[in-house]
Amino acid sequence: MPEIRIRDMDENEIDTILAEDIDFSGVLVFKKPLMIKGKFKGEIKASGDLYIGTDAEVEAKVEADLVSSRGKIKGDIVARSRVELFSGAQVEGDIATPDLVIESGCEFNGLCSMKINRSGKT
Repeated sequence: MPEIRIRDMDENEIDTILAEDIDFSGVLVFKKPLMIKGKFKGEIKASGDLYIGTDAEVEAKVEADLVSSRGKIKGDIVARSRVELFSGAQVEGDIATPDLVIESGCEFNGLCSMKINRSGKT
C-alpha cells in the first residue's frame, strides 16, 4: 500500500497568524489562509484554509475549505475539500469532509461523514 504524505505548511505562505499568546473569542470569517497558534473559542466561517498549530486550542464550530491540525479542536468540523490530522492532533467532534487524512498518533472522537459537496452541505 502506498504511503500517504501530507505537506507541511510553511508559515511564510500564510497571510494571518494568531500567535501563541493570543486568547481570542468570537466569530472568525476569512478568505485567505489563517493559522491559529494560541487559543480560540467561538465560530469559524471561512472560505479559505485553516491551520491549527501544535499548541493551539480551538473550541469552535469550524467551517473552512481545508482544515489542517496539529493541535486540539473541540467542536464539529465541516471542510469543503479536506481535513488533515497530524500526529499529536486531538479532535472531539464530528467531521464532514470529502477527503480525510489521519496520521498515526492523533486522537479523533466523533463521527465522520464523507458525503459532502464542495458547497459544504452534507
